[in-house]
Amino acid sequence: MNCNPPSTSSSRRYYFVDEAGDGVLFGRHGEARVGTPGCSRYFILGLLDVPDPASLHTQMEALRAHLLADPYFQNVPSMQPEARKTALAFHAKDDLPEVRREVFALLRSIERLRFFAVVKDKQQVVNYVHQRNAHDPGYRYHPNELYDYLIRRLFRDRLHKEDEYVICFSRRGRSDRTAALKKALEQARERFYQKWGIKSQSVIQVVVGSPENTGGLQAVDYFLWALQRFYERHEERYLRYLWPAFRLVHDIDDTRNAPYGAYYNQKRPLTLAAFEE
Repeated sequence: MNCNPPSTSSSRRYYFVDEAGDGVLFGRHGEARVGTPGCSRYFILGLLDVPDPASLHTQMEALRAHLLADPYFQNVPSMQPEARKTALAFHAKDDLPEVRREVFALLRSIERLRFFAVVKDKQQVVNYVHQRNAHDPGYRYHPNELYDYLIRRLFRDRLHKEDEYVICFSRRGRSDRTAALKKALEQARERFYQKWGIKSQSVIQVVVGSPENTGGLQAVDYFLWALQRFYERHEERYLRYLWPAFRLVHDIDDTRNAPYGAYYNQKRPLTLAAFEE
């Protein structure tokens, strides 16, 4: 299925999923690398609920065409097709600040976008791996393990209301992990049933797409970038600007007030004051 279908049914929901940071924990010699240069402290998985993927894609494409035609950006390296960056798709890490400002403004103007995220402190994962190795020396951590765990956490309450879910993941590497992603989603749905006794018969379609062909994946990348800048650099302004579309951020390892972590939403915004209190 196309990741940019027109919205035809109110009982079908479209989710676009991507990550910020990476699942890398250790270097070549087994040393912990979390928080060192080139290795993120946090791994974040995000989901953007998009009511009309086709309209969003059209608006993103129109904005990029407008910017590429603007003489102000003439000869800018990242705007050239051969660079395979902004000329092909918006990607917050690669885009110029002036471009990011335009994309942020567009996303803020689109109604009914809803963003959800789970945040994992990778230092806690390192601690877990060490503890597990102490009892099971044969255990070897793989980044897919962390990714699939966060999929289950992110989706466990979001697969039971509609008749059908179309879930578009950004392609990760060369391997096809569609079967593994479907398994993680089914596990999330089963755990919801075990907790609440509500059985879902929703159809789940997993689609793997690329940002250059999918406006929803470009959009979720921007939401994740804003959240990552907050966690990794304590920069609040990007998060604050997009916050009206945020519905939930679950910081799993912020257990200062509750063992299940901290939840941030419209009633309790994620701010530096709340984060550092």
